[in-house]
Order: sequence, then structure tokens, then C-alpha cells
Amino acid sequence: MTTIRQWHLPAAAPLLPAAERAAFFACLALPPALLHARALAEILIAAIDVLFLWRCVVLRDTAWLRHPFSLAAGAWWVWLALCSLLGTGGLLLGLLAVRLPVLAMALAHWVLADAPRRQRAIWLMLALSAAWIALESWQQYLTGRNIFGQERWPDRALTGPFYKPRAAPALILLMFPVLLPILGRLLNSALLAPKIAACLLTALSAATLVLIGQRMPTALMVLGFAASALLLPRLRLAAGAAGLAAVLLVASLPWTSPEAYYKLVGQTALQLAHFSQSDYGLIFTRALTVAQPHPWIGLGFDAFRRTCSAPWSWHGVGFIGIPTLQQNGGMAACNLHPHNYYLEALDNAGWPGLVLFSAMAATCMVLLGRGLWRSAPPGRAGLFVGVLVALWPIASTSAFTSIPNAGWLFLIIGFGLALAPGNARRASPF
Repeated sequence: MTTIRQWHLPAAAPLLPAAERAAFFACLALPPALLHARALAEILIAAIDVLFLWRCVVLRDTAWLRHPFSLAAGAWWVWLALCSLLGTGGLLLGLLAVRLPVLAMALAHWVLADAPRRQRAIWLMLALSAAWIALESWQQYLTGRNIFGQERWPDRALTGPFYKPRAAPALILLMFPVLLPILGRLLNSALLAPKIAACLLTALSAATLVLIGQRMPTALMVLGFAASALLLPRLRLAAGAAGLAAVLLVASLPWTSPEAYYKLVGQTALQLAHFSQSDYGLIFTRALTVAQPHPWIGLGFDAFRRTCSAPWSWHGVGFIGIPTLQQNGGMAACNLHPHNYYLEALDNAGWPGLVLFSAMAATCMVLLGRGLWRSAPPGRAGLFVGVLVALWPIASTSAFTSIPNAGWLFLIIGFGLALAPGNARRASPF
């Protein structure tokens, strides 16, 4: 921690403990807000950021600015802001994107740093959030409605406690940070009963995601369990149980939920066979064509939404073999974002922006994964896998900076950085 000398302490210094407590309680309230009050979540993130920056000014603490994640995220953000200034707009929103990396550093450098009690409390809030999503998904599956009276989505996907199909994207972000510490404790026992419980819990988690009926989170779940099994060899039996449960459940869907089977299996096979003309293929093509005229600086924040309706973007991509087509989707291929973080970075800030965004993601994974191959505490492994599935480049995603998913992601990143070697000095409770 930065050395504090007497001349570093202005009159505001006595307020620092109160500010730290306020930031922690704001962090504690963030998971429920991300679930059901997105405006409140934005307010809480802003409060944590402001308190953290105020504390750094009071203590003249600039050490966090030299943190590798801060450097990587700062480089991406500065370039994004510059491209937004020089491009077609979005400067204000581009500047506000910094709130998320600052949130992660506030948690890693201050709120959760060397604070096992606080770490346990935040993990408990994440666990309660995941349990709430899973419970409401099962209630909706078994009774047809969630606690708010919301029925299944028209394509038969479960919405969990939400009014739209948001259960699976949130659950896949929370699953591994929550599940792996529990499995680690159960599988560490010499008794047979805890090991059986671990297998059952893993199978139940996999079954929940499959029944929700969203394809990308289900695929990312497979990736997550594979990565978890590599990092934690004793988890391989439980991961095998999850895989078996998922396979058996998918095989039973033609009888138990034909609509979910068609979406998970039939529609996936159809879209892969005709990707260029599928909804995702059209959006993928449009995202590349939006980026082509401005390869160095892109078009600024939120470029895809603002420009995908322009006729000049309604063509193919010759260098990857997608020819110019008259029926390339037109306005139907427009959306609020290109459904991929990396394509979004490309459209917003050109190829340099994509490189800087990828460097930020890689830096984050390196920091979270440091030392895991030698010895992987289940808590750290879970946070690493949670961020891995969130930043996986071949995935359909929400907009990178949109709440709630961005809030979950940077909350997990900050938590993981707080436990990373070189930052944590006390033993982790996980």
C-alpha cells in the first residue's frame, strides 16, 4: 500500500474510513441492483468510482494507475474516446465507458483488497443472485410462470426472474465464480457423500442452463466446465456428471420441451449450415462492412447502431468470401450492437481499437490466471473461468458497456484482481 506521510493528509482524511464503508455497502448492493434495478446499478457504480477517485486524490495514491490492467484498459479507453471525437459521434458515451475499468480497480485496489470478510460477503451476494435466477427458472419451467407472473418467452426460452430472456447470460457469468468454491470444499472431503453431492450439484447447474434454452450460454457452459476440469483435476468427475446430465437432458427435450430442442439443436444446425444468411451471419457481415471505410479510427462509440442503416454498409465482405448480395438483410440486419465484443471494438475504434481491446482482455486473463497452473484455489479458478467465458471471442454477446452484463463482468474482474498474486497479501477465504 502507498506510504502515507503526514503532509499527504488534508482535512478530508478523517472521512476516509466512512467512504470505504460506503463503497463496500454500495458494492454489496450492486448484485441485487444488477438483477432488477439497472438505473440504481449505474448510480452505485458511479458512487463507488467517485469515492475511490476521491480517496486516491486525498492520499495522492497513483499506484493503481500503474497496474497492468489499468494501463491496458486506459489505452483502450483513450483510443475509443479519441475515435469518438474524430468519428461520427458518441463522445460522451465513450468517455463514460471508463466507469467500468475504474469499478474493477476500485474493488481490486481498495474495497476488496486484503479484506477476507468483505470478499466472503460479496461472494455470498453473487451466490444468492445465481440461486435466485436458477430458482425462478425452475419455477417458470414447472409452473409456467415466474414469481412476477411472467410466462415463458414466445420461443419457449425461460426468462427466470426477468421479463425477457436474460436469465442464461447472467447465470453463465455467475455460475463458475459461485459453483467452484462450493465444489472445491465438497470434493476436498474424504467422505463419499460430499463427493456425490458435488456431482449432483454440478449436474443440476448444467441442467438449469440447458432448460433455460439459450444456445450461446449453453455452449459457453461446456467451455467453462472444460476449463474448470483442466485447472482443478479433482473436479473432473463432477464436470463429467454435468456433461452427462446435459447430454441426457438435451436428448429428452423432443418429448419434454420440443420448442427448446428445436432452438438448441435444430435451429443451431440450420444456422451453422447457412451462416451467411442467418440472423447472426447477417449481423456479422454488417459489422465488418461498417468497419471497412474507416479501418484506422472506426466511427466512434455505438458505431454499429448509428450506421448499420446506411445503404453503403449493405454489401458483402469479399476478403472472407461473403459476396455482395442484394438480399443481405437490409434493415433487418441492424441492431443496437453487433452481438460480439470484438466486432463492437472494431466498429467503434477500427483495427487499432480491436487490438487494444484484445490486449485489455488478454491482460485481464493473464493477471487472473497467474499461478493457477501450479496451484488453483477454487475461488480464484472460478473467477478466472467466469471472465474467460464472458470474454470468449467466438460468442454472441450484449453490448460491452451495457448494464447489467457489463456490471457483472467488471464486478467479477475486480474480485478476481483483488485475489490475484501480487495484490492479495492475506490468504483468500476461497
